[in-house]
Amino acid sequence: MRLRLGSTSYVYPADILPNVRRLAGLVEDVELVLFEVADASNLPDAATIAGLQEAARFYGLSYTVHLPTDLQLGAQGEAWASSVEKAQRVIQSTRPLTPWAYVVHLNPDGAEGRDRWQERCLEALTVLAEAAGGPDLLAVENLENCPLEYLVPILERMPVSLCLDVGHLWLAGTDPLPALKAHLGQARVVHLHGVNRRDHASLCWAPADALRAVLGELVCQRYRGVVTLEVFSVEDFFSSRERVLSLLEEMEHWKPD
Repeated sequence: MRLRLGSTSYVYPADILPNVRRLAGLVEDVELVLFEVADASNLPDAATIAGLQEAARFYGLSYTVHLPTDLQLGAQGEAWASSVEKAQRVIQSTRPLTPWAYVVHLNPDGAEGRDRWQERCLEALTVLAEAAGGPDLLAVENLENCPLEYLVPILERMPVSLCLDVGHLWLAGTDPLPALKAHLGQARVVHLHGVNRRDHASLCWAPADALRAVLGELVCQRYRGVVTLEVFSVEDFFSSRERVLSLLEEMEHWKPD
């Protein structure tokens, strides 16, 4: 079977739309990595949205949208409200693209107990689910400081999806196979990247046996979501893509068109 490979929108040192046009044909999904800070924003304007829609129609692309990483959806007071408002703006600006998923970081602030943090996250996700068009389109991501055990109670109480980041599990020294076996059915998105002295490195840094086991599990479960090569340079993207395709061919599961 085919895996639905994706990339980030910042492989080439250029804006989002030029990246999408150059990556089309190499991937089936592009993760739009968006930010909005006091003095800068890369939220797509109307012309960019139109260009992205045209690329999607012509090349058969889908998009995932990575909401800003500085959101504090488990915080209190003004920090919570401003984070929800920021996420709503990003969602509304990209709704015309009918994204496959909105990837969400639930950053623990460490100030209170986990139960209260989870309650506030659930409140935020309820608001954002309405903006996104349904809770299943929100994919909460495991992070180094927000492991799966923080997210499981949220997944049990609300039908949001999961963004299962294999690279973050490797970064934590955790075997990703138990997580894949237990939670892949809830994951609309899987992130793959290697770990070298930094996170989000080429998959060339992933041991072959470890990466082969992950790919084998995705194939075994006939995973139909997006598998994003979450790297941010030309060299890292092409070396990661080649590594994945080579291992799939080796496993005799990859059948080219």
